[in-house]
Amino acid sequence: MEKKEGILLESGTGEVEILHFTVADVHYAINVVKVKELLQIENVSKIPNAHPAISGISLIRGEMISIVDLTYVLEGRKSEKVQNGMTLVCEFNKIKVGFAIDQVLGIHRIGWNQIFKPDDLTANSLVIGNINLNEQIIMLLDFEKIVMDINPTTGINADRIKDVVVKDRSHIKVALADDSPMIRKVLLDTLTKSGFTKLKFFDDGMQAYDYLMMLVDKKGERFTEDVDLLITDIEMPQLDGHALTRRIKEHKILKTLPVIIFSSLITSDLMHKGDAVGADAQMSKPEIENLVRLIDKILNI
Repeated sequence: MEKKEGILLESGTGEVEILHFTVADVHYAINVVKVKELLQIENVSKIPNAHPAISGISLIRGEMISIVDLTYVLEGRKSEKVQNGMTLVCEFNKIKVGFAIDQVLGIHRIGWNQIFKPDDLTANSLVIGNINLNEQIIMLLDFEKIVMDINPTTGINADRIKDVVVKDRSHIKVALADDSPMIRKVLLDTLTKSGFTKLKFFDDGMQAYDYLMMLVDKKGERFTEDVDLLITDIEMPQLDGHALTRRIKEHKILKTLPVIIFSSLITSDLMHKGDAVGADAQMSKPEIENLVRLIDKILNI
């Protein structure tokens, strides 16, 4: 497997390492930080009445891991290569899951500004970004959505917001950056139910940063008249959440703005990345029921 020299260890550089692979001769990618292992799975045990995308379970490092057939997910047909084929063992949203693929082609370091959002015609697909690498189109897959489509309880869902504390929070102004329409909708529903009314959403980190810079240019230190707190995802085309947070915390005026990183990538192994760029708090996306409590704590309300 070809790999560019060096490992991306520093946070907030505006770069990402992608693992480039194929399924049914189509080129796809995943953020390397989600991949725990790349294995050849020899033993996959079928599960009765399982979702058709689940090939079965396998014992990996002492853990029972579900194996998702990406050929079925992406092509609508079962793969004949799951047993003894290549599997990406991934961790996000505090779960581990295996994804059966065909072939790994390499690892590439690119800038988030080289990842382009799908157009409106494909916005609801499983692709969250398109990459032009040496005139080869590689599609960055939404693995969280793949898993949630199979089992909605693994991610953010409406059931999680039943117990949020409701009170008047209409004076709090919150900016939110997330490239997922579904996540933005759940955030809107959750915060509105909790009493927030002043919410401003952005599709990616660059939009959020441009907005904040516009406020600084117009109002200087009085930018807080328009925003009290930023909630940001990590994985976003154009400017990722770590780079966005670093820019804010290194800015002589914006550095006072509290930033919550709200991402499926918040794990014990990756918390240090948010700490390194100065995030005020970090939370895993499934825990949306605790987000309001965290905002109250940071803003002392």
